[in-house]
Amino acid sequence: MHKEHSDGLRLVGHSDLGGFGDGMQIMRSGDALYVGHFGPSGMGTSILDVSDVSDPQLVRQWRAPANSHNHKVQVADGLLLTNHERFRSDYPWSAGLAVYDLADPFDPKQVGFWDSTGRGVHRIVYEGGRYAYMSATPDGFDERIWVIIDLDDPTNPVEAGRWWWPGQWTGGGETPDWPADEHWNTHHAMVHGDRAYLGFWDGGMVILDISDLASPTVISHLNWDEGGETHTCLPLPSRDIVMVTDEATTDGCDGKPHMVRVVDVSDETRPEVIAICPQPEGDFCERGLRFGAHALHENRPGSYRSEEVFFVSYFNAGVRVYDVAEPTAPQDIAHYIPECPPGQQAIQINDVWVGEDNLVYITDRVRGGAYILEPDAALSARMDEAAV
Repeated sequence: MHKEHSDGLRLVGHSDLGGFGDGMQIMRSGDALYVGHFGPSGMGTSILDVSDVSDPQLVRQWRAPANSHNHKVQVADGLLLTNHERFRSDYPWSAGLAVYDLADPFDPKQVGFWDSTGRGVHRIVYEGGRYAYMSATPDGFDERIWVIIDLDDPTNPVEAGRWWWPGQWTGGGETPDWPADEHWNTHHAMVHGDRAYLGFWDGGMVILDISDLASPTVISHLNWDEGGETHTCLPLPSRDIVMVTDEATTDGCDGKPHMVRVVDVSDETRPEVIAICPQPEGDFCERGLRFGAHALHENRPGSYRSEEVFFVSYFNAGVRVYDVAEPTAPQDIAHYIPECPPGQQAIQINDVWVGEDNLVYITDRVRGGAYILEPDAALSARMDEAAV
């Protein structure tokens, strides 16, 4: 069992989520911390009171529907959104988007549901306002497409638009033209203005024009020979840069590097990779379970926001902090790897969210639960300097 290892970050609080420790997406709003669960535990969503971050208290949990998981959470404008997606099982399962009212942030009340049909909703982006953006696999599609949902009436979410790559709509007679061993599907997209920056799995990154929400169009497409499973594409608008992660999806090292890339989009019709963030050094390939990049802290309103300092979940290499003040020479400036829970082969840090107060929240997807971290003085000063 591997011990805790830290540089620039220290543990200040932890919760095993009531023994259901398969934590996935995590997000704080006020004193409430919302956690989605991967699925093996059967739990769906947990809510903790983190008014005292050194002693987080589990307040509420509810289980996922049968044969489904609710591993994503989004909180904004008094709403909690969770996904419903098929999980490791056969029919029946629940497929769609659940909308909760947060009049009491510790006791959400479901007020709406959008039925996606098919396998359900995977990842959601909702930063407030009228529209939520998500990946889903509706009937007629073999894999995930991008869908825009209108929440003007949260009790009656309706589809406002959708986009897919030609060849995905097999139910409509389309035929894929990509290699048979690849999966071209949407993970999710980060939106800025009338642009969406979309992680397209084995298809790399796609930039969409969404000035007409009902009919998004492709501006450009960038792929790379090494890698795959493109996950997060985070735009840095003032710098004409997009930070991109490829998710590690297999245990150990599978020969495909799962990296954090810096992409120049000063000419959005011809994006170009200009740097790759340093990969963690050590015996991570031999530790077991996944090693490689996963998700970025996404610069949400109400959270820590920077166009120079980034937090990345890196599975058995913990959470990593990169400084890209010089975009062609990114630096690994801090990290934290929790002690591996008993009986678990390796830590698996899945998600990361950072507050305006510089506190860092991460989850382990196997059984470790949720961890709350505090930066040391040097990292905190750099974060403050780089905040926007």
